[in-house]
Amino acid sequence: MKSKDELIELVQNDSEAFNEYICENADNGIDMSEIDLSNSEIRDVTFKNIDFTSSTFSDSHLFNVQFIECDLTSSDFTRSTITECDFSNSVLNGTDFSYATLDYCNFNEADMAGSIFQESDLSNSDLSTSFNLNACRFDDGTVWPDNDMLPDNFDGMYSSDLSSLQDDEDDQVGDY
Repeated sequence: MKSKDELIELVQNDSEAFNEYICENADNGIDMSEIDLSNSEIRDVTFKNIDFTSSTFSDSHLFNVQFIECDLTSSDFTRSTITECDFSNSVLNGTDFSYATLDYCNFNEADMAGSIFQESDLSNSDLSTSFNLNACRFDDGTVWPDNDMLPDNFDGMYSSDLSSLQDDEDDQVGDY
């Protein structure tokens, strides 16, 4: 088994060797939790059955990356450019995509509970078969794809509620 540092080195410098390694070892479940791939350019990599819990990809450029059956719980993709990536059957609970651009990405049967999409652009991505999108956080700056690319029961209209954790100054009582 390769160390996390060896795997990061392969991801950043030899995607073909990384993909071969994953193909041979994906059934074992690979732990890449808490790794830092921020400010990286990652292209043509297949991540399959990998635990990325609490990992960071912030400020990165990802192109044609597949996150198949991965656990991305509490991972950070803030300010990333993510193009033609596949998150099929992955767990994205609490994953932060704030200020990210997700162009032509696939979220087939991905669990989106608690994902954060504040100021994100998802205009060309397919979320139609994702789960728990109603349990994500977003704001009025979030750009959603057309309705045919969203789950039938999802309402992408932003409304301020308890999940936004904002104080309403107009409702204050007293002279504080």
